[in-house]
Amino acid sequence: MTILLAAIDSGSLSAASRKLRIPLATVSRRVSELEEHLGIRLLVRGNRKLTLTEAGRGYVASCRRILEDISEVERTAAGEYHAPQGELIISMPPVMGRNHILPVIVEFLRAFPQIRMQAQMTDRFVNLLEERVDLAIRIGEPPSSSLIGTRVGMLREVVCASPAYLAQHGMPRKPADLVSHHCVAYEGYAMGGNWKFNAKGDPLHVQVQSRLVVNSIEAALVAAVEGAGVARLASYQIGDLVESGKLVILLEAFEAPPAPVNILYAGQGQIPLKLRVFVDFAVPRLREKLGYALPAMAGVKSPRTPHSRRRSRPART
Repeated sequence: MTILLAAIDSGSLSAASRKLRIPLATVSRRVSELEEHLGIRLLVRGNRKLTLTEAGRGYVASCRRILEDISEVERTAAGEYHAPQGELIISMPPVMGRNHILPVIVEFLRAFPQIRMQAQMTDRFVNLLEERVDLAIRIGEPPSSSLIGTRVGMLREVVCASPAYLAQHGMPRKPADLVSHHCVAYEGYAMGGNWKFNAKGDPLHVQVQSRLVVNSIEAALVAAVEGAGVARLASYQIGDLVESGKLVILLEAFEAPPAPVNILYAGQGQIPLKLRVFVDFAVPRLREKLGYALPAMAGVKSPRTPHSRRRSRPART
């Protein structure tokens, strides 16, 4: 069942092989043996991805419930509800994870030697329940659902450029001025070249001219520092560069409202002690880090945000 779910969640037998760290031949054989044992076909093996048959969809849904029940029994037997121990799997955005969350994780592991952690650096929206991830740190207002959210910060989307670029091309005074500037667009962020601003409370969109389009935040950041053009980035990504004078924040009066950052975890059943102690440990430290992501940019500190418990959609976190 575990191999089958890994294949479905990752999209292919080869991806399941890599995820589970077992040979591809073993994965294929185990799935075939399961189908033979059940006397039904579970998967349609296409050229690019696997597709569940109608019988397979019902079987996979039951497998998820069964494996979650088994996991709950094992956690109880292992004492995870009585002492902080075991493994925690956490998903987080890559840049935020490296700069702000990993130092908190390292500090936490020193304080709780019986806990192990697996940190997944990804911008992909992870399904906590289906992929058996304990918690995720995500940017944006969580929609209503069965996940619990604890807010740890508010992040601004800021437009910035290097002093050298501004000396050569001038300072944009309003969003429309960006049309005549070189811009660095990140195709996975801020709708690529369609940048959103706020003009006296009303949303304002500007289609910028992108001489350089990249597919990673790190590349956009390097390009901005090197003077390739104006870039749109999140506040936590550039705080040190602004303080050191390598980047300058532009058009602050037109910034869109800041986005919340939340720790999300499943609220179903009894919460393991390892998860509760991590949340209690991480929340104040992340609020300290993320609540003051841009201390010298706007003349005021970004506000700390109160602890909140919200519901979030389990299918996309």
